[in-house]
Amino acid sequence: MTGFLGSYLHQLDEKGRLALPVSFRRAVGDDGFVLIHGFEPALFLYPARSWTTVEEKLAELLRKQGGSRKSVLRLAANAVVATPDKQGRILIPERLQEAAQLDSEALIVGVLDKIEIWNPQLFETATREATPEIEQFVRQILV
Repeated sequence: MTGFLGSYLHQLDEKGRLALPVSFRRAVGDDGFVLIHGFEPALFLYPARSWTTVEEKLAELLRKQGGSRKSVLRLAANAVVATPDKQGRILIPERLQEAAQLDSEALIVGVLDKIEIWNPQLFETATREATPEIEQFVRQILV
């Protein structure tokens, strides 16, 4: 299996460090991650090797869509390299903690090619309701 799956509730320490699940760290090895503020209100954590694909897409947007500069600038300005320490923790800068509305806990969610970091209550609210679109999606993929 090559993707990230599952969700894990972990504490964010007073310095803004978050321990990543062992299985996620093992999947990436020593390459590390790139942490960005993606869609409101989640943070996206890309393995460094996958981030190169994102960089290529961003560069292509800049070349082909002149109006994309501000969006690319916003993403790039808030991206940080996140290398786990010996305890498997990454540092989440304060500005990114605020963007994701993180307090003392964070929900770490595997989303196939990346990891998302959520405020647990906001994740619950965002994913709670079953809609006809979700039910149709599940039927298409899993049945």
